[in-house]
Amino acid sequence: MNPALPYHRYHLALLKSLYDTLQAQSVLMVQVPEESNLLFLERFEDLVARVEAGEDDSLYLGQDILCQIISRYPQIAHLIPRDLLWYFGGDCLHFMPDEEIAQYQLLDEHQAEAEARGESFDWAQARQLLMSN
Repeated sequence: MNPALPYHRYHLALLKSLYDTLQAQSVLMVQVPEESNLLFLERFEDLVARVEAGEDDSLYLGQDILCQIISRYPQIAHLIPRDLLWYFGGDCLHFMPDEEIAQYQLLDEHQAEAEARGESFDWAQARQLLMSN
């Protein structure tokens, strides 16, 4: 995982935004004890640092954390950007319908084709165009 690539920077920005949102929403996470919330936010912060550093094992930690958000905090699960579910993959894909997975697979194919031609690929723009059709 190369943190310098626009694809990873885009998803890192989404991850940081989700972290900030969860931190702001932590007072709403009342069904889980506060110390558990704090530990969870610390793990999330560690995830952000690992993604930022380009550590390969961050993908597994990301899957774990996103799945925990969905199971522990279902009232805020809708705040997870769909792009992050795709980015981390694995168990996160269980929360995406087949049609959505097919769209993301198509985006991946377009990205691979552009990179094979030596062209840059703007993931966010391509996603917006594809999802608006």
